[in-house]
Formats: sequence, C-alpha cells, structure tokens
Amino acid sequence: MKKFFSISQTAKIVGTTAETLRHYDRIGLVTPCKTDEWTGYRYYSEAEIVRLNTVRALKCMDMPLAEIKRLLSLDDIGEIERLLRRAEESANRKIEELNDVKARIKRALAYYGAKGGAKEDGVFLRAFPERVILLSDRLTAPSLENLWDYHRHYYAQVGEDKERFSFEDAAGVYEEAGVCAMFTVCERYGETAGLKTLPAGKYLCAACTEETKEDVLRALCFKAEERYGVAPRFSLRFVTISGILQWNYQLQVYIGEE
Repeated sequence: MKKFFSISQTAKIVGTTAETLRHYDRIGLVTPCKTDEWTGYRYYSEAEIVRLNTVRALKCMDMPLAEIKRLLSLDDIGEIERLLRRAEESANRKIEELNDVKARIKRALAYYGAKGGAKEDGVFLRAFPERVILLSDRLTAPSLENLWDYHRHYYAQVGEDKERFSFEDAAGVYEEAGVCAMFTVCERYGETAGLKTLPAGKYLCAACTEETKEDVLRALCFKAEERYGVAPRFSLRFVTISGILQWNYQLQVYIGEE
C-alpha cells in the first residue's frame, strides 16, 4: 500500500519548510502526488521525497533551481553527466573556501590562546621544534589579496616540484638584517630556493599589531639581551586573524636551545 505524507511531515523528513515545498510546487520543480480537492492539502509519496532530497543536494552545490528543474527532466545521459560534473566542481570550490575559513578560525584560536598564556607585560617564553619555512621570492608584507590564497603563491613559486611540497596553515614575515620576506611553514618539502631552517629551542613571543610591531620587536630584543644575553639575529611575525578582514601578529625571537 502506497504511503503518503502531509506537507509538514514531508518538510521535516527532508529538512526544509512547508513554504519551500509550496514554492517548489508553484514552479513545477516537485509537485505533490495528490492534493485533496476539498481541503487543498498536499500529500507526498516516497518518490517525491527522493526527488526533494536530490534537489537539496544539488542546491548545496550552488545549482540554481531552474537548472535543477531542467536536470531532473532530462533523458540525455550525457547532458545529465555534464551538469553533475559542473555541480561537483562548484561543491569542490565551496569545500576549499570552507577549509580556508576553518584555517583562519584555527589561527584566530591560536592567537587568543597565546594571549591567554601571556605574562603581564605581554611577553612569554615558548619552546618550538625545528621548523622549515619557505620564503617568498616577491612578497614582503601581508595584504588582503595575498593572505586570501597564499598557499597558491608558494605552490606556483616551487613550480614543477609542487608535488613534493605541502604547507601548514601558517604565514608570516621573516626579517633579518632589515630585509623582510613573507613565509609559510613547510610540512613536506624538497630542494628549492628560499628554504630556511628555524632552529629548535626557546623563543620570546608577544602579540602585536601592524602599528605596534616595531615597538614590540624592540622590547623583545631588549629583553632577550638583558635577561638572556642574546642579540636576536632574526625575527618572525606570524599572522593571526583577529577579525573580519583584519589580522595581528605573534612576534617571535630566538634566544637559544632548551
């Protein structure tokens, strides 16, 4: 015996609203299998629920309703495959964007976590393992344009060897002898120009902004010399996302082995 579901039951099953189902009916995308002639109530069968779930999946891939309607009415297998491949490409782009957002959130969490562990003057000591960074061959400072997709820049920089490289979700500015270059941290790497190994050991760290970075760096270097007898040879400014379209830094200077 065929089972029927009311519009509210159907909306709950497919995770949408009754008004959305009414709209789909009006535009001919998904019509109920029957409508009560006296009450006007709509009823759906399992076949319509399958179609509604398909619509929802395609919508998640950013496919317009008009195109979904055309796809569901096609008999041409080749055309169906073409449209689905295009929807898959759209879904992959959305996944990349969400992964980027997730990475930004992780960097923001790391930033606020570091602030939570800071001393009263904002300076704290932290031990790091040996790290390998890749210096940019042309970028010297972060901007909205280059931070949005900075990994692409580094993969382009290594060229044909990109399969040998992978990078962490971390970017910043390396400064030595007054020369600055943006960097990213390598997870896997091969031989290429611009690689630099950061020594394992203790680093003095502090949060700063674009406006305060010079003052904070001077304070860190002063503390390194006064307390540890070390004149830092280089500094690192790791980018930490602090808000929408905004970023701060975590400054790090090396003071020696553990």
